[in-house]
Amino acid sequence: MIMPAKPHRKRKPVVVGKFYSKKGDNAECSRRACPTCGKGVYMAKHKMRATCGKCGYTEFESAAKNAEKQ
Repeated sequence: MIMPAKPHRKRKPVVVGKFYSKKGDNAECSRRACPTCGKGVYMAKHKMRATCGKCGYTEFESAAKNAEKQ
């Protein structure tokens, strides 16, 4: 008995232009770039962390807040 192929989930394309907001004459990026991958690869914002989808680098908010206080 041959099983039918599992349907694939359709993904929405990422619109990088939405990551920027205009402030005066400058454009400011709302998302953080991945420190290991470099410019052009942005980290996804989750509830308590920021994650790179390319390399898997993860930053947790609690660690970032502690580093800023010191």
